[in-house]
Amino acid sequence: MQDRPSPCGRAVTRSENFQEIFVKAKFLSVVMLTAMAATAGAQNLTGAGATFPNPIYSRWFSEYSNSHPGVKINYQSVGSGAGIRQVSTKIVDFGASDGPMTDQQISESKIKLVHIPTVLGAVVPVYNIPGVGSDLKFSGDVIADIYLGKITNWHDARIVKDNPGVNLPDHQILPVYRSDGSGTTYIFTDFLSKVSPDFSTKVGKNTSVRWPVGIGQKGNEGIAGMVRNSPFSFGYVELIYAAGNNMSYGLVRNAAGKWIKASTGGVTAAAAAASKNMPADYRVSITNAAGAESYPISSFTWLLIPVKSDDPAKGKVLHDFLQWMLDHGEDEASQMTYAPLPKPVADRVRQTINQIQ
Repeated sequence: MQDRPSPCGRAVTRSENFQEIFVKAKFLSVVMLTAMAATAGAQNLTGAGATFPNPIYSRWFSEYSNSHPGVKINYQSVGSGAGIRQVSTKIVDFGASDGPMTDQQISESKIKLVHIPTVLGAVVPVYNIPGVGSDLKFSGDVIADIYLGKITNWHDARIVKDNPGVNLPDHQILPVYRSDGSGTTYIFTDFLSKVSPDFSTKVGKNTSVRWPVGIGQKGNEGIAGMVRNSPFSFGYVELIYAAGNNMSYGLVRNAAGKWIKASTGGVTAAAAAASKNMPADYRVSITNAAGAESYPISSFTWLLIPVKSDDPAKGKVLHDFLQWMLDHGEDEASQMTYAPLPKPVADRVRQTINQIQ
């Protein structure tokens, strides 16, 4: 084989030709390997579930993604019921719920899941009564009877008795409830079932129940919007939705007989006793907790995480995110009206995270 001429007239040798090909091939290999490495490092995770913790989850997922290039966590606040269904059938990579999964739901899941408590929050009774400000008082049995249809007027004698001196209107109450499967509903009905035998029998506790009266709305956002725009309405939302929308929300009488307005301190007090007797799977109720300072409609909220993901790379991201949550995210809870995990619970969660693959 003869050397070929170059455009300038000098012959190009075979060795020069092979060297040029080698350099180009090496360059292309580096480009391909770099692209493959970038693709391997990029992870898109999807989650779905509770609206109760959506504000802080949105913040956490954004901050984690910003500090971990190539990782994107997309979370849809579609309600706890939908979150449980979607993670159990492997539609999403993780779920979230404010009501722990039942034994039946756990046994029917297509993948083994672990409950990871993340923060604690409060559910508050919200209302819109023209001319009446915040800080009305509601006992649990009164709230239960509003939703049972036994108390239908804002001037009812039992509401008046708990709120002396307040000019309550002679007007019908419009109860508003969650129409979707909701952990917020689970917390709310769990509390009402503990304080009202009649409510426990006729409605019961669950993420989705058959409400005797009222109008349904989807999500904490839906109830907040409905109550805010509907005079004489009454509903229940997570504390951050009430505070964020400048809504009036009431004090609730706790197990010690004291009227308590929701706060991170009241939620922490409610969690204090529970953290001493936390079950191994973290499925615990702290509504109507003992203690003079305990806010009675408090709860943990949980991420539902596969013990072993089908995709090991996604399992690693979930493991790393949960570690990051404990190291960095918990410090932000109080800023957003959530209570951070009590230290004994956080220490146990660290051990549980080590099981996740």
